[in-house]
Amino acid sequence: MARLKVTQMKSGIGGLKAHKDTLRTLGLKRIGDVVVKEDRPEIRGMVKAVQHLVAVEEVE
Repeated sequence: MARLKVTQMKSGIGGLKAHKDTLRTLGLKRIGDVVVKEDRPEIRGMVKAVQHLVAVEEVE
């Protein structure tokens, strides 16, 4: 199954509480943090909600 590498590029400070919560749920705490998640619809939805704060690439 494909995997997504999600990197936090910008801070959630000053953003909506929902965006901060989404970053936390993805496992991102600070700028530069990287997590690798399974490519699932739920994860894609979370990434789309905070797409202005993160960078995403597909890895195997």
